[in-house]
Parts: sequence; C-alpha cells; structure tokens
Amino acid sequence: MAIGYLVVALLAAAVAVFALQNGTPTPVRFLVWSLDAIPLAGLILGSFVAGLIIGVVPLAVHRWRARSRLQRLQAQVRTLEAQREQTPLPPPGATP
Repeated sequence: MAIGYLVVALLAAAVAVFALQNGTPTPVRFLVWSLDAIPLAGLILGSFVAGLIIGVVPLAVHRWRARSRLQRLQAQVRTLEAQREQTPLPPPGATP
C-alpha cells in the first residue's frame, strides 16, 4: 500500500510541475463560446479529464448491463436447481 501512495505522490508532483511550467494564458474558442486567458495546463488537464469521463461512461453502462445479466442468470440457476431438487430421480437402471 505504501508503494501506491508513492506512485500517487509522484504523479501529483509531475502534474504540479507540468502546471507550473505551462501557465501561459491561452484563448479558447469553440463554436459561439469563447474564453480568454485560460492557463494552458488547465486547458490540457481539463481536456484530459473530459476524455476520461467520456471513456468511463460507456464502460460503466457496459458493466451495469453485465451485472444485471449476471444477476438474472444466477436467479435462473437457483430456480433450475430448486426444480431439480423437487423432481424425484428415477431408480438406477430405469429407462427415461
């Protein structure tokens, strides 16, 4: 666990150095939307976060669907097992 904290600390330090070295104000224009003097590091990191969110949403939906299907299939298995326990087995050597 200490290694995880060390990795997070190193990444945080790298992001801080990146932000300090890329503080140049940059104008941003998108369609009719316009902002002036946005720090370049903020723009890059904001774009990165937006990309992460856009990537995580489809994965979360897929995981939600898979979990729902798993629960449905587990319920079906429980139902079939209960039916099997209630059905008497034929005696050995009997033809089905």
